[in-house]
Amino acid sequence: MLEASAISYLVGELHRLPPTLVYVVVAFLVFGEAALFVGFVLPGETTVIVAGVIASQGSVNILVLVLLVVAAAIVGDSVGYIVGREYGDRLLALRIFKRHLDEIERARAGLQRRGALYVFLGRFTSFLRAVMPGLAGLSRLEYRRFLLANATGGLLWGIGFTLLGYFGGKQIGRIERYAGYFGSGLLSLFVIAAVIYFVRRRRRERL
Repeated sequence: MLEASAISYLVGELHRLPPTLVYVVVAFLVFGEAALFVGFVLPGETTVIVAGVIASQGSVNILVLVLLVVAAAIVGDSVGYIVGREYGDRLLALRIFKRHLDEIERARAGLQRRGALYVFLGRFTSFLRAVMPGLAGLSRLEYRRFLLANATGGLLWGIGFTLLGYFGGKQIGRIERYAGYFGSGLLSLFVIAAVIYFVRRRRRERL
């Protein structure tokens, strides 16, 4: 997560852009988080919260912003799914993913057990939001199940984080920090569930 000073910087930079370009930049970054893996550089919720703050100051329309964020999230994840299905093995061989192999393996184990649920919950954590669609495609999770979970998560995430920024205003640093705590909590649950799964599996194999 970015610090409050970085958030303020992003707000200032986006404020300098024309409203139409603000929409384009936000939609591109949300779309690219999973489709182009820019989430490793700039977490999507940061962009969305910042855009919500700008909307609260009257620079852009909040309704248009919400619609764009939700649509970009759903379409971007669908592209990420296709990329993972077609090129997933090659992508995992890249250096940027080798540093996260443990997290990726845990996510793949979770997908095998509770595919759609993991896709939905992954939308609310920075790392999993960037890689989960691709892993779902690589794991050959049925696209209809993926799309339902993806659309539900994208809808709640897009509306929720945009409105956090919109209604939060000057409390942006605190809101962004709490959003990070929430995401870290969900990621911890993923890790615990994966550990329990592997322990139970080994016990069964020994019997």
